[in-house]
Amino acid sequence: MNADDFRDHILAFLFLRYLSGRYEQAARDVLGDAYPSPDSLLSGQTPLKVWYELHPQDTDEFEDKMRSRIHYVIHPMYLWSHIAELAHTQSGDLLRTLEDGFQHIEEHSFQTSFRGLFSEVDLHSDKLGKGLAAKNDMLCTIIRKIHEGIADYSTDADDLGDAYEYLIAQFASGAGKKAGEFYTPQTASTILARIVVLDSQDPSSGPRQHLPRVLDFACGSGSLLLNVRRQMPNPNSVGTFYGQEQNITTYNLARMNMLLNGIKDDAFKIFHGNTLTNEWREVFAPDDPNKAIRFDAIVANPPFSLKWAPREELAYDARFCNYGLAPKKAADMAFLLHGLHYLKEDGTMAIILPHGVLFRGGVEGSIRSKLIEDGHIDAVIGLPEKLFFSTGIPVCILVLKKCARPDDVLFIDASREYAKDKKQNRLRMGQNGEPDDVGHIVDTYSHRREEPRYSRRVPIQEIRENDYNLNIPRYIDTYEEEEPIDLHDVMHRIRNLEARRTELDRQIAACFAELGITNIQ
Repeated sequence: MNADDFRDHILAFLFLRYLSGRYEQAARDVLGDAYPSPDSLLSGQTPLKVWYELHPQDTDEFEDKMRSRIHYVIHPMYLWSHIAELAHTQSGDLLRTLEDGFQHIEEHSFQTSFRGLFSEVDLHSDKLGKGLAAKNDMLCTIIRKIHEGIADYSTDADDLGDAYEYLIAQFASGAGKKAGEFYTPQTASTILARIVVLDSQDPSSGPRQHLPRVLDFACGSGSLLLNVRRQMPNPNSVGTFYGQEQNITTYNLARMNMLLNGIKDDAFKIFHGNTLTNEWREVFAPDDPNKAIRFDAIVANPPFSLKWAPREELAYDARFCNYGLAPKKAADMAFLLHGLHYLKEDGTMAIILPHGVLFRGGVEGSIRSKLIEDGHIDAVIGLPEKLFFSTGIPVCILVLKKCARPDDVLFIDASREYAKDKKQNRLRMGQNGEPDDVGHIVDTYSHRREEPRYSRRVPIQEIRENDYNLNIPRYIDTYEEEEPIDLHDVMHRIRNLEARRTELDRQIAACFAELGITNIQ
């Protein structure tokens, strides 16, 4: 299998193992002494399967308690422990049981339907073998190896969530550009997350205590949304996470990622659809903008310079009508305007975009000038090159607010503070004695601090005089003056070196003469 196919299988099985482990732990707590002990089980039996067989009249009440406790139910025959037992015995029923189990989880386990959650896991792929028997045997081998490999590891949500995020990052780095489209490196993600959780009126006061709604309208694997949660004082202080993703594989990955990181199914909404055409009618209500949801925090890393073909009627869309449509060759400004439109008056949005949005002319230039005059651009942060798997170009973070300071824009040039790894550059986070590049950026932003060759608050009037060009080098001079050279000292050292060379030549000639060697040039 190639990396993409393997990713879909391995992450789906890890997800099933997490759901099962958490479910069985909760079942132990709910059933107490009635939970079958390992000593009472025959070979091949699993505790919950035995309990269901012994207490058929109590299963409805038990499942009601489980839904109340952990928000989902999995029938015993579809739990990882039973699946692993089928793999261990090389059962011919494994493939069919997995299929039925995936369908059960998608349609019946949660109060919310997760239809299509496992649609990218092709259990009938010829890459698993020719014919059902061969495919079943291969799945037995794969699951047995996985079960043995992770048998002693924690089923805790934080541990498995970290493992899941790690695997996603490894697949993204290994598969390059294609995989990198769905993953934002953790360090860049952390900058966006830390910025949007700050108090929008006074960022220097630190994180807000509660964020009712957080949006990532190009959410990929969901890592940005999860990072917002990590940066809050209390992980449960985010009301609801909203994400939108057009790629079906990545959409399913995001839903699994949210559940696997312990977020309840009623605490997040991930939608499969096109952000630019505003297909998520339930949330964005394009037919009646007054009914649209507004968000306290928005983070996004949309596809860079995506080509799009906007319909004529989009020019009258509430998102774009006051600014204009982004050019067909680059939808960067369209993504930005989409997010800004749905931002609350006291909300904060942080979006990663290519540097071209800072200086390109035409329609983008007019959009940029209006955003500046309206006071929506709060900060421009330049990042180093080669941070992202999908591109080697340097990118920037734009911080936007509807209540931004109208008198200046904060510029931060963080392009020279990073560590070089083998393939990528990396922002440091103050670990193992390294500098804290991420902390430097966020602290500078939160206090709007000016620092020579690093950050500067630029008055709007100066930006006007530069024709609304936001190219960072126009405002932050990174030139470092060289130390003056003492020419008299240099000439003195040259004369000393020449004298020393003359003396060495004389000594060498004397040595050659002793050896009887002559005519040496």
